[in-house]
Amino acid sequence: MNLKYLIFLLSFTAFAQNPGFPDTKVDSIVKRIQLPVFPSFQINVLKLGAKGDSLTNNKAAFDKAMALCKKNNGGTIIVPKGTYKINGPIHFVSNVNLKIEKGAKIKFSDNPKDYLPMVLTSWEGTMLYNYSPLIYAYECKNIAITGEGTIDGEGGKIWKSFKAKEGPGKNLSRDMNHNSAPLQDRKFGEGHFLRPQMIQFFNCRNILVENIRIENSPFWCLHLLKSESITIRGISYKSLNHNNDGIDPEYAKDVLIENVNFDNGDDNVAIKAGRDHEGRANTASPSENIVIRNCNFRGLHGVVIGSEMSAGVQNIFVENCKTNGYLKRGIYLKTNADRGGFIKNVYVRNIQLDQVEDCLYITANYHGEGKGYQSDIHNIHFSNISCNKASESGIVIQGFADKKIKNITLNNIEIKEAKNALSNENAENVLMTDVFIGKKATVPSAAK
Repeated sequence: MNLKYLIFLLSFTAFAQNPGFPDTKVDSIVKRIQLPVFPSFQINVLKLGAKGDSLTNNKAAFDKAMALCKKNNGGTIIVPKGTYKINGPIHFVSNVNLKIEKGAKIKFSDNPKDYLPMVLTSWEGTMLYNYSPLIYAYECKNIAITGEGTIDGEGGKIWKSFKAKEGPGKNLSRDMNHNSAPLQDRKFGEGHFLRPQMIQFFNCRNILVENIRIENSPFWCLHLLKSESITIRGISYKSLNHNNDGIDPEYAKDVLIENVNFDNGDDNVAIKAGRDHEGRANTASPSENIVIRNCNFRGLHGVVIGSEMSAGVQNIFVENCKTNGYLKRGIYLKTNADRGGFIKNVYVRNIQLDQVEDCLYITANYHGEGKGYQSDIHNIHFSNISCNKASESGIVIQGFADKKIKNITLNNIEIKEAKNALSNENAENVLMTDVFIGKKATVPSAAK
């Protein structure tokens, strides 16, 4: 046996061993994430003139509370029981915990003018200036939103009407991305109809969002942009408007998402990393080291990577999750030939799906768009996944003939019913062990 063949055989054998779920890597990520720490200063918004009567505009009181925290190098803003209307955004400063107590609701206005002047943000993977997110933290550290109260984005009326008008603004943003337009020239806001995110942490670190409820967002619900050391746990959703993704880590690092009850009009978790030319210019900042566990999925898709992922996505760990209602797709990796970048080192285990359209879906040709920048997809591992019914496909893998998806393992997968069992196209090193789609075969019957 020549050396070249022996090396190939050893390499294939090493891959063929099921890699298992790397618990030690997960543990190291979780241990590295730091929870925020706050000074002892506290301020109750009622002491600043706020009224939880659902009518009074409390913008000035909340701004004053944040200013007092800044003066005291941080603290906790307490929002007691009541409904607090706020005509405009909350802008965080460092070292602040916004504590929304049980029975309290923050209800934002839906007048777009209230969210001006514009701030630096990102919209579907392109950096630009736009309406302020309803809650916005820029270059902050040690920040939190906690309590058992509710944040209502009032996204179902005026903001919802923007969806039908957003096309020209969306296309302009993408043209600016492709043509590397200077950031200072990317001014949107009025007349462009790009809806703001509900909560955005941008260039922040040591973030906690815990136990709150998120409802009725104008656009993406919780956007983790260029931020790191993040814990999202115990929160719940009922946000069913257009593009109401639950959690969008984008260029994000060291993220723990656990014990979340999703109910969203779009993806539950959508991991992103910039779009097209701009994203590829930021390959030093992939989305990476993200742990998603013990969640209940309900909405369009459970966990998605892409389609805006041009800076790359790696080291994603999903475990012990299940559906709690309708889901179109369980786990969905999507990119196309406009994106470039990579998706690698994705581990998914112990997932229970009820009825879906597609159970596991990996495509490099999302919407059939683009050319010249095919993505690199490899080292994707699924284990211990059950699904009662896939009305369309059980497992789909779609690469390109000249850019194949590589190194996929499927171990202990049971899909009890599927219209199309398996579509495996332009992929190599796909290892299936104990995979059942449809009724399990038994011992062969005797000849008659």
